Amino acid sequence: MDEDKQNNQKQEITLKILKQMQDNLESLISIMEQAEGVSPEEIERLNSQQDEIKAGIGAASDGRVIEGVFNGEVMIGSDGKEYTVPANYASKSKLVEGDILKLSINPEGNFIYKQIGPIERQRVVGRLTYDKGKDEFYVISDDRSWRVLPASITFFKGEPGDDVVILVPKEMPSKWAAVENVIRK
Repeated sequence: MDEDKQNNQKQEITLKILKQMQDNLESLISIMEQAEGVSPEEIERLNSQQDEIKAGIGAASDGRVIEGVFNGEVMIGSDGKEYTVPANYASKSKLVEGDILKLSINPEGNFIYKQIGPIERQRVVGRLTYDKGKDEFYVISDDRSWRVLPASITFFKGEPGDDVVILVPKEMPSKWAAVENVIRK
């Protein structure tokens, strides 16, 4: 990968992480402004987030922690490197292009991914197609098409021609989609 492209990717990743942090801060400020009306569920959610942050700090001291952006297939780390995201995890978690992930690499070399910043999504219904030449699945809706992970299609036992409910980023164009369900013909 040439240096300019790598720098652009790093800038895009940094901007996405900063926007997610901004959204989180706005949510926290809103909660604090309404502090007397905070429900027990909201307090539990905040405690859970605090525990996750502490766990992340602990993981950082025992190994490496890298944040990055899911591009539909791999995570592009804040260091500009690509990290393979297991297709089964991406499919099961319904990761969408633009989601912020945290990768913890423990001293034994295990990779543990966690979605920390889901991008806003929208549902689209389209038709499943398969390109034999490229060995790739696509979902087509109106004049758009998105690639989908084969693991998702296999899990839902999808066949070309089936209708597929996919998740795509709401505010940005994408090449990839997450499969939410298959409506078999």
